[in-house]
Formats: sequence, structure tokens, C-alpha cells
Amino acid sequence: MSISHKFARFAFAGAAIALLAGSVSQGAAGPQRVEDFQLADQTYIARHLYKLHDAKAVVLISYQAGDATVRADAPAYAALKSAYGSRGVEFLMLDSRLGETREQVAADAAASGLGIPILFDYQQLIGEGLGLTRAAEVIVVDPRTWTVAFRGPVGSASTKRALDSLVAGQSVALAAQAPKGGVIAFPLKAAATKSADISYARDIAPIIQAKCTSCHQPGGIGPMALNNYDQIRGHAPMIREVIRTQRMPPYGADPTVGHFTDDDRLSADQIKTLVHWVEAGAPRGAGDDPLAKVTFQAPDWPLGRPDMIVDIPEVKIPATGVMPYQNPVVPSVMTEGRWMKATTFRITDRAAVHHILTTVMPGQVKAGDIATSTIGGVSIGGYGPGRMSNTSPPDMGVWIPPSGGVAFQNHYTPYGKETTEKTQMGIYFYPKGQEPKYPLRTFGVFDFGISIPAGQEYHPEIAYIDIPKDAILYGLTPHAHHRGGSAQVSIKFPEGHEQMLLSLPKYDFNWQYEYYLAEPLTMPAGSRIITRWTYDNSTRNPDNPDATRNVVWGEQSDEEMLALYMHYRWVGETTTALHDDYDRILSQGQLMGALDDSLDGKLQMAELRGAQAARLKTAFTALDANKDGGLDKTEIAAATAAPARRAAAPAAAGATAAAPTARN
Repeated sequence: MSISHKFARFAFAGAAIALLAGSVSQGAAGPQRVEDFQLADQTYIARHLYKLHDAKAVVLISYQAGDATVRADAPAYAALKSAYGSRGVEFLMLDSRLGETREQVAADAAASGLGIPILFDYQQLIGEGLGLTRAAEVIVVDPRTWTVAFRGPVGSASTKRALDSLVAGQSVALAAQAPKGGVIAFPLKAAATKSADISYARDIAPIIQAKCTSCHQPGGIGPMALNNYDQIRGHAPMIREVIRTQRMPPYGADPTVGHFTDDDRLSADQIKTLVHWVEAGAPRGAGDDPLAKVTFQAPDWPLGRPDMIVDIPEVKIPATGVMPYQNPVVPSVMTEGRWMKATTFRITDRAAVHHILTTVMPGQVKAGDIATSTIGGVSIGGYGPGRMSNTSPPDMGVWIPPSGGVAFQNHYTPYGKETTEKTQMGIYFYPKGQEPKYPLRTFGVFDFGISIPAGQEYHPEIAYIDIPKDAILYGLTPHAHHRGGSAQVSIKFPEGHEQMLLSLPKYDFNWQYEYYLAEPLTMPAGSRIITRWTYDNSTRNPDNPDATRNVVWGEQSDEEMLALYMHYRWVGETTTALHDDYDRILSQGQLMGALDDSLDGKLQMAELRGAQAARLKTAFTALDANKDGGLDKTEIAAATAAPARRAAAPAAAGATAAAPTARN
């Protein structure tokens, strides 16, 4: 789904919420309606309520760590899940107590034998909306209407009665019963009742200007402007909905993991202020409108006028079908070597552009040439959905050698309308005499053997890379396609301690950020960078091209990828003393890290999946020199030595060695 299409879906959802505003409690209007939300669970996986629209029933259980009633009722929750889970009923627990940590919750859940996702309601907005007061309250929800069929203790006969009715396709609304668990404090609930006192001019407009208007302005990528009170008031229900479902702002990193530069997230206070203001009716209040005094217009070049502009050849994109990669060459871009600090791209039709990659081309290049290979070599940056620019950290850069030109790998995706794309790339250099001190390197961690079964909603895959020399990590860029569900990145230090660096509970193909660490991290030699993914190949994934297919690694967006790009440098190197040899050592571990799902440093026969592993699988017995049933790094090195020697001659003559396609 393109960015514009996704925004259209948001607008539709927002309109629906607007029609339903006020239906949050039981009363004359009928049963309580449960509004949509998305929250991450104890395993850093996002759970989206309305994604469960095809369930017979959804059971929400209020939770807090250490609660005596929750622990006592845990066997009953398990029995309920055992009896109804296979009959189309989904179970979720909701933790709205302030201050809960994943460590506390994971330990308590394990001790209680709870095998149910526990969702973290960090700002208490979902608990407030549901009217929670105590732990151990069971709320049975009818997904056909998103209304409450019953709420009360798990031991009530009405719990089973409500579930039996919903499983049978019958509507039901039973009288609520008081829960028996410990009290859940909602200290902000009283403040929420005073939300009419929130000042639009003082409180709301500055948040919108800081977090929203860069996209939602004339010339921006947002589908509507949010540049004055009337526009914001008109879209207020949608603003509340996309905040509750964590779709906007689209910075997907979990707030409890890591700290990053250029963090576009709303703070906890900003989230609560916006939502409570909308729930109070989005009052105008006193004071001039600060936004009305600003002339908003997205700049042609968000980083300023580039030092060099490269015109990528225009291409016509059909309305339908699969378009092969386009590999044009632009001649004579770099006549001398320079240190680059940033690139940015001007896209004329964002809906049609999946990605753009670049490679510096040596030798003679002329207009109209088509690159036979755009893999390997020096990159001048790239474009992916939601990410227009590539910016190096302070005092870091990428050396761009003189060249005959630049080859592009352009992936265009037809979206139902014939269009023409005319992209420009802007390049920004360090001034001569002010070159950066450190080089910025990028390395890809891949899993070429991913295999995602048809229909699976939370299919796991894993890959890693071992760090052979001391290095400093600056940033991380995860990448998958439309079935990407969640992504986590951690570092395992040589002594065995593992630290989470980045968590995307809900990966969004439309917003592919580069996450640069607020404080660079030293990776001692012997460390391991691990990336764990889930993939959603089910019919519940609205972006899934085909839930009936078993999906493997592939370049087109209806296929799939597992990729993580590390942005780093080697300890001790500078722009005048590079360690390119360390990169070559690093790359020797790429195949092992791609296929070794057990993380034991050996490849078992069952782990040899995908085209990259085919030759190893065919010759497995012969390659297993020590006959221990697995291929270690020494045996893999011996297996690849002969092909490497055969490739040496053409490589020395200027050919580019085959490698996985980067940033597709």
C-alpha cells in the first residue's frame, strides 16, 4: 500500500470515529463500544484490536503485576483460552498500571503461568476509555459491532454464556458485574475531566507545529494540511484515532528501548494532552492562533540547496503489472573524489517509487547506458518509503571516489494509475579543507533463507553478524516488505549479556527510518548483532499481497526480505587511516549469520534454506570435514574458497562480485 493509500485509510477510519464520538460507556445509547487501539505486548510485538475483526469474540483482561486475584484466576484464564481459543476467540491482557516494566511483567507472567499477550498501556488512555478500575476484570467484546457483551470476574457464569453466544453468532449484552482484583490507580483521570481547560493556543498548536506540520503543509507528504485551528478541529477525531493506534507520528520505535537522534515521536505528555483535548471537544479557547501567523510551505529541498543535483532519467510506469528493476546510468557525476555528508531525493510520485539505490561506476560512461550490475561498490545514498534523506552523524562522512558516473537501481511499483516519475537526487559535500574526521560505513545483515508459510500471522525469523574487531555503532535501518510484522535488534556482548538496541513492535513498510543512536555504542570484538523479526502472512494483514502463498526471499515487494543495515566505523580508524580489511573479515561471517537460526555457530542441514544455501546443502556430507553433523565457519570458508579464487580474475578486471541487493 502506498503512503497516499494508507493515509486515505486513516481518513476513513477517522471519519468512522467521528461518527462514533461519545459512545464510550454503557447507557441509553446501548452497549459500551470499544474503540480501536494498538499496544505492544511483553515480547515487543504490537497487538492491534481491530485487526481481530474476524474473531468470534475478543477477551480483554485487566492486569497488574503481582496482583493476588490475577494470580489466583490464572488457571481459569488458561482454561478459558484452552476451551475457546480454537473456536475463534482471541485473548489479550491489558496492563494500565503506571510504572510497570517488562522485566516485572515477564517474571510475574511466568510465575503465574500466563500464556496470553500482556499489552502495555503506558499513558493509561486505553484503560481510561474502557472505564477500568481494578485488575482481573474480564471484558468480552463482540468484534462484529465492537461492543461489550459482558464484563466482570472470570468465575461468573455470564463469562461463559457471553462467549458461547458469540461463538454461535448470536448477539448478547449481559449485565456487568464488579471485578475483584486490586485497584488500578488512574491519577490522570481527574485531569482528563478538566481537558476543556487545555489551551489550544498554548498547548495544542505548539505540538502540532513541532510534530505534524512538516508533513501536513502545502507541498508536504501528508494528505491534508494542519496549519490552523479550523483544519485541526476538522480532523480532531482522526488525530485521536491515529494516536491510539500508534500510526502517527510514524516513528515506530518502542519508547522503552533506546534513545535516538531526530526522534519524531510524541512524548507521553503530548499524547495525553492531544487525546484529552479531542475528547473534550477540541475547544478553541482564548488567544490568537499561533499557526495562522505562519506561512507554511514544504521546501523543494529539505536539507537546503544541494551542492550537486543529479537528474535520474524519466520513466513511464504502467497502471498494472510487475515492473522489472530499472538500471539507468548517469554519466560524469563525480569528476573528483569528495567526502559526502548527505543526500536527499525529490520524488514526483511517491506512490510509485519503492526504492532507489546508487552505485558509483568506474570507467567510461555515456548517456543512455544501462548498468549490468548495480550491486556492490560505493553508494551515494538511497531512497525508501517515508525516508527522503540520508544524513551522516556530525564529523562523519562517506568517501565518494571520482567516477565515470552513477548507476541506479530503481524499483517502481504500479498502483492502478499510469504515471511518469522524474526523480532528482541532491548531494551535499563537506567543504574542501573541512573534511570529516571519521568514515561512516554501512553493512547489511540478511537472511536469504526466510520461508514464511501461507496464512501465518506471527512467523519468526532471525539473523545475525559477529563483530570481528572493536567497532562503534551509530545507527540501524531495518528493512522488510509488506509482510514485515515486527523487528527487534540487540547486541550480545562477548561475556554473554544481551542488550536490546531497537524495537519496532509494528514494522511499517511505508515508513522506513534510519534510527541513529543518541549515544554511539562501542561493540567489542566478539560481540554479535542479532535481529529478530515476525512476519504477518495472514488475511488480517491489509497490506498482504496474497495470504495463500508460501513466501521466500525476493526482490519484488510481493516477495519478502529480512535486512538490517548497521551504520558504524572501526575503532581507531579515521578518514586518513581506513580499515577496509576489517570489512572484508566482517563479510566472511555473513552467510553463517544469515542461515544459523539456532545461533550456535554451526549450520545444520535443516537450516540450509534458500538459493544461497543450495550448494552447501548438496555437498553437506563432503563439506562436514569433522563429521559432527554441522558446518562451522572453517568448513564454510573452505567451501567458498574455490569459488572465490575463480572469481578473483574477473573481479580484478573490474567486475562486481555478486552480493545481496541492498535496501530494496
